[in-house]
Order: sequence, then structure tokens, then C-alpha cells
Amino acid sequence: MSGKPTSYTYEQAGVSIDAGNALVRAIGPLAKATRRPGADGEIGGFGGFFDPKAAGYVDPLLVAANDGVGTKLKLAIEHDRHDSVGIDLVAMCVNDLIVQGAEPLFFLDYFATGKLETGVAERVIAGIAEGCKQAGCALIGGETAEMPGMYAGGDYDLAGFCVGAVERGEQLTGSRVEPGQVLLGLASSGVHSNGFSLVRRLAADKGWRLDRPAPFEHERLLVDLLIEPTRIYVKSLLPAIRAGHIAALAHITGGGLLENIPRVLPEGARAVVDADAWALTPLMGFLQGQGNIEPAEMARTFNCGIGMVLAVDESAATSLAGKLAEAGETVMRIGQIEAGRRGCTVRGSQGTWSGRAAWEARHDG
Repeated sequence: MSGKPTSYTYEQAGVSIDAGNALVRAIGPLAKATRRPGADGEIGGFGGFFDPKAAGYVDPLLVAANDGVGTKLKLAIEHDRHDSVGIDLVAMCVNDLIVQGAEPLFFLDYFATGKLETGVAERVIAGIAEGCKQAGCALIGGETAEMPGMYAGGDYDLAGFCVGAVERGEQLTGSRVEPGQVLLGLASSGVHSNGFSLVRRLAADKGWRLDRPAPFEHERLLVDLLIEPTRIYVKSLLPAIRAGHIAALAHITGGGLLENIPRVLPEGARAVVDADAWALTPLMGFLQGQGNIEPAEMARTFNCGIGMVLAVDESAATSLAGKLAEAGETVMRIGQIEAGRRGCTVRGSQGTWSGRAAWEARHDG
């Protein structure tokens, strides 16, 4: 039996070249809106150029970071909340750069899915562009991968890559941290992008109706409070960093207050955080109550309402707090640096974070 052999196409295998091209055309204006000195190229080439000299740098050190959004994406996918997870993606990278004193310069994204839905992808990338604008960095390129069989229907994953710069000698390394300095905390915007495996487990076990008003904030749906994008701290912190007012910064991500602050401390310096200094936000209190989570577990899992921690000299603390407040931050004095083993102690009184007695959580290293 004879016949003409079947002619295969890439689209028959599940990959639409036309959809990919349409997405590139759609995101071109989004990327163009993030242009800044040093980056003015077009999206679509094999790579993106950046000119540090045009950005005003004389002898820069380059600092690189990459990250993802984690299982927060499942919440976004299940509830059609694709517009802000791109901000999360940028935030997780640029906040890691600013803690080293580096200004974010340019960003690249990776979007992977089983079947490219251009409407969803464009919403996600629009969020990435918005995050770049908030951070002052340029979206100079990225990759969209359509991989049938790798992802369940409707699923996608994100990765972000960012490069920043700091003039040689101005980087934050923790070497200026010393006992007697004050710890200032900048308020978070919510859960940010860590702890969502526990959040989703609680939602499933407790039968939360995420599409209903939150029991602690009736004006907003619970899902919208949980999906609130990670706050980007770059523009408020850069002036203080360049003025030399900050000894160290810690971005509070996975590992919470307890494990992130020690990452920027030198040997012989210990961060002591007073949990009595601020109240858990209603959202954090809800999560703790629903999971009957011990205070120490809260301190190493969630940001507990603090998204960034600063170590500053006592003499500069009040003035700096005022300037950060003028820049839109909510600033709290949450502890101090003491002499001791490198690490962090978070302690609270009875009743603080629902503690049944006075409590203390420690992390060394």
C-alpha cells in the first residue's frame, strides 16, 4: 500500500512558532518602556547590550542575582492572577542586589510553559516590565519556552536574572557592622514570595474560600491579599546606601528573620530582634492562627511583616528612618547588634505572636 508520507510540522508537535512571534511583538513596547541610560536596544536579538559608562559608572563591580517565584505561581494560575507575579520575579532579584549596595541595571526573564497562551504570557511579562520600572532597571531580553509534555495544562514557570553595579569600594559586605548598631525594619507588603507551600497546605487542609472576602479584611478577597506582590525597596534605599548611612541590609526571604539577617553579619556580631517592637499584620496573624504555628517557626518561615532589615549607627537611625518614611516606607526599630556568636536571636514576651510564655528563637552561623 503506497501513499504520500505524512508531513510533520512543529505546531503538530505542540509548539506554535506564530504564537511565539506574536508574543515577541506584543512585549516589545513593554520592554521599551523600561529603557534607562545604558540600555536602549531592541528586544529580539541574540543578546542584550548594556553600557555601564553611559549609566554613569567609573569603576563598577558587577553583581548578579537570579531567582524565581516558587509555588506562589500555583495560586496565580489557579485563580487567574497573572498580572503581578512578574513584579514578584523582579523583586526577588533586585532586592537581593540592593542588599549588596548594587543598583539593578538590567533584567532578563525565562518563561516556560507546556502550551503558550499569549494572553497569559503577555500579562505575566507586563508585570515583569512594571517590576523593572519600579526598580529602575531595563528589561533587555528573555526567553519564552513552549515545551509540550513538560508542564500540566495551564501551568508555567518563571525565572529571573538581574545584573547590578556598585562603584568599587562602596559595596555592602557586612564589614561595617558592629555591636551597638540599631536594626531598622521596613514593612513588607504581605507574604512576598516565600512560604507558599505552607500557605497552600493550610488553604487545602482548612478549606479556605480564597474567592471570598478575607475574615480579617472584609474589603478584599483572601486570594488578593495572599497574591499581593513583593515590595521593591530599591529606589528608597539607594540614596541612603550611596550616602554611606547603612552598614548592612538583609532581604527577608526564605528562612525568615532568623536565618536571613546572619547572612550579612561578620564574626562576633549577633542580631537581637525584639518581636515586641511591632505587631504581626492581620494576614500574618491569620496564617499563624490557622496553622497554630509556634512563634519560632513563624520567625524562620515568614517575613512576619518585615521585608528588609537595615543595620545602622545609633546616631543616624532617627534621621534615616525619617527619610525612608518620606520615600514611602513604613519603618520600625526592631532590635540591635550585640557582641556575640554570629547569628540571630528573635525573642518575644508572653502573648507576642501568640506565645504561651516568653519565647526565644536562635540561629547560629
